[in-house]
Amino acid sequence: MGVNPLFIVGFIAAALGTALASAAGSAQEGDAVRGERAFQRCFACHSVDPNEPAKLQGPNLANILGRPAAQLSGFAYSDAMRAAAAAGLIWDAATLDRYLADPESLIAGTAMSAPPVRDAQERADLVAYLARSGASRR
Repeated sequence: MGVNPLFIVGFIAAALGTALASAAGSAQEGDAVRGERAFQRCFACHSVDPNEPAKLQGPNLANILGRPAAQLSGFAYSDAMRAAAAAGLIWDAATLDRYLADPESLIAGTAMSAPPVRDAQERADLVAYLARSGASRR
């Protein structure tokens, strides 16, 4: 007596679905309100106001999610950030998390001088706050 091929396909689909749900559930969920408080240390160099007239030390982070790296006109990006952009770096939640955790390890030679954000929950909160500013309209 053979095994029904549809049973095998269903079993594999169910197993894969469970694995994906587990992986998704293990990711930190961010809180934008806490992220706004955590972002206070970033305000010296960055803004999330798309109409910010000031020329700050860091680029404006409004609508960062989905934006290719080094794409804001008028901002003098480091050579390292321009090289990352040329290699196709897009700022999504996972990339922002990796960058906040250790900017230098993601983009060697980056000009960002802030210390790494070691706490995974704080990074998730910061990403949630940045996501609240909207997605890129590229």
